[in-house]
Amino acid sequence: MIAGQPWPTVVFLIAVAFVAGLSRGFSGFGAALIFIPLGSAAVGPALAATILLAIDAIGAAPMLPNAWGQADRRTVFIMSAGALFSFPAGTAVLRWIDPVTLRWGISGAILLLVILLTSGWRYTGRPLTGVTIGVGMLSGFLSGSAQIGGPPAIAYWLGSAASAQAVRANIVVFFACSTVYGVVAYGISGLFGWTMVWLSLAAGPAYMCGTVLGMRMFGLASQETFRRISYALIALAAILGLPVFR
Repeated sequence: MIAGQPWPTVVFLIAVAFVAGLSRGFSGFGAALIFIPLGSAAVGPALAATILLAIDAIGAAPMLPNAWGQADRRTVFIMSAGALFSFPAGTAVLRWIDPVTLRWGISGAILLLVILLTSGWRYTGRPLTGVTIGVGMLSGFLSGSAQIGGPPAIAYWLGSAASAQAVRANIVVFFACSTVYGVVAYGISGLFGWTMVWLSLAAGPAYMCGTVLGMRMFGLASQETFRRISYALIALAAILGLPVFR
């Protein structure tokens, strides 16, 4: 056992972390949508969210330097300001809601987000400050409660005239800001502990390897093909993460 968890659970978390990192490195998102429902089924929502926060803070760091130069930093910071206000409310949900109820909510929310992304709907209006802040608030709440705040921001940015590289860069920088909020909010709420530390050390290397491999695949593989695979994996993770399976 490690940190009170049986080895099959630890090996399962490591495997899920690798797949999540692969999606994160290639597209800039998808890690939480894969890791959280499956991780929640294994160790509970609160522990899964804190583990992902820790391993993503380190594993996604190599993506930040290039993303910083390509991102629309003004828009990213406006959206991040919205996330700052709603993140504590999401953290309160993670801290106080019954874990089984929260798992139902997480899987349901992820399935709805996948439908949003695969439907082809994109925000095509003008990038108004109020809309950007509103999207940031929704993303912040979802990030605080389950680290799944990416899809609203993605749907918003994919509707712009920005290139795929710029959208990916925006997402990476926005997630970096969300990580800072998460460390502060989760720390204040007492969600960190030694169990999270040991499991993060176990899953972190696999997540980083997946992220690096995904980064190298970006531009080499078909983005559309990989995106479809990612969506399928996310939907499968959400379904398998339902409490009916455990």
